[in-house]
Amino acid sequence: MASLGGSAELEAGMAELSTPMRVYVEAGRFTEPEPDLPELAARIRGLLAAVAADEPWRRFLPGYTPPSVPEICAALEPVETHGAASFLARVAAVDLVWPSHRHLPAEAAERAAGRVVSLLGPEASWWTNHDIGCGAVNGLTPLFDSLIAGTNGEHFALALQIADD
Repeated sequence: MASLGGSAELEAGMAELSTPMRVYVEAGRFTEPEPDLPELAARIRGLLAAVAADEPWRRFLPGYTPPSVPEICAALEPVETHGAASFLARVAAVDLVWPSHRHLPAEAAERAAGRVVSLLGPEASWWTNHDIGCGAVNGLTPLFDSLIAGTNGEHFALALQIADD
């Protein structure tokens, strides 16, 4: 993807969507040749491990081991590209447990999410642990979590909101 060049702009856009102790993000460039869903799932697994190791969440996740790559792949549902920006903004801005609480102002989240989706391009694949049709969530942790992950086959972007009750 020529317009992206490196991943610094993508990483900066995702950083704008991060909220300490609530919304964890990661973005970058794959190092594997011809990455696909299993490589994206491996990055998701790494992000889950980082959350579990983060001091505020250790007490809520004692002994937690992230799901395996095949288990993560099985938990993911596709998101249409045209809906990816609004979904990404929602994961970053709206609290899972208290929807009236905002982690970020809606406008800021929408602007950053739109830029990230644009950087990955219209051919990007987007995935979530939500079954959008019925509203169910395939939890990746024993807590409340919401994930959106995108890739254009060269770069990836991940956002995970985690909450306890």
